[in-house]
Amino acid sequence: MTVKELADALEAEVLAGAGRLDGAVTGGYVSDLLSNVMAQAPGGGVWVTMQAHPNVVAVAALTGLTAVVIAGGVRPEDATVKKAAAEEVVLLATALSAFEAVGRLYSMGVRGL
Repeated sequence: MTVKELADALEAEVLAGAGRLDGAVTGGYVSDLLSNVMAQAPGGGVWVTMQAHPNVVAVAALTGLTAVVIAGGVRPEDATVKKAAAEEVVLLATALSAFEAVGRLYSMGVRGL
């Protein structure tokens, strides 16, 4: 699955990284605890969270995630969007709850650890 397909399925707005929507999504992870994501999220995966501060981008870049989905209608800080653009991290936002977003991804074949 590509990031574009994922974004469409989640009715997500692309906030940063529009040039990287053809990237492959190889798995998924959901958590709001940054240290947990750093230790467990799969490289090449998508991370679903409700965190919206700039450290989200740092964690995504560090772990090699393909995309970050901010769920629940949460809007990221401007600094987060700017950092994601600078780091070339795909940042998506959806009004879907994290539960609904992960359910849709799972039904499309995206699996976690």
